[in-house]
Amino acid sequence: MSKKILLVDDAAFMRIMIKDTLSKNGYTELFEAVDGADAVQKYAEISPDLVVMDITMPNMDGLQALKEIRAKDGNAKVIMCSAMGQEGMVVDAVKSGARDFIVKPFKPDRIVQAVNKVLGAP
Repeated sequence: MSKKILLVDDAAFMRIMIKDTLSKNGYTELFEAVDGADAVQKYAEISPDLVVMDITMPNMDGLQALKEIRAKDGNAKVIMCSAMGQEGMVVDAVKSGARDFIVKPFKPDRIVQAVNKVLGAP
């Protein structure tokens, strides 16, 4: 069964890198959002199985978007991404319902591992 994954990052190269990594590992339904506000809107439109979201973004950051998405869908599966040294934000993300987090810069296999774990894939 195909899983819909929403990739949220204000940096286009990060979205492309994650998209490439996931598509090489069998994930084909990949959608993109450019910031937290866009993520909340796209989540409502496409009801993805998983969101992979950066914390630091303009307009609405990933933590605010996570809280809004989880308020509308308590079962939302979200993996947060953060740069080194943002441990406090990671703790907030987990308290707000994030299922996992990935620290940037990350290795492609770490992304796949986190996505497979959260989606319950082999």
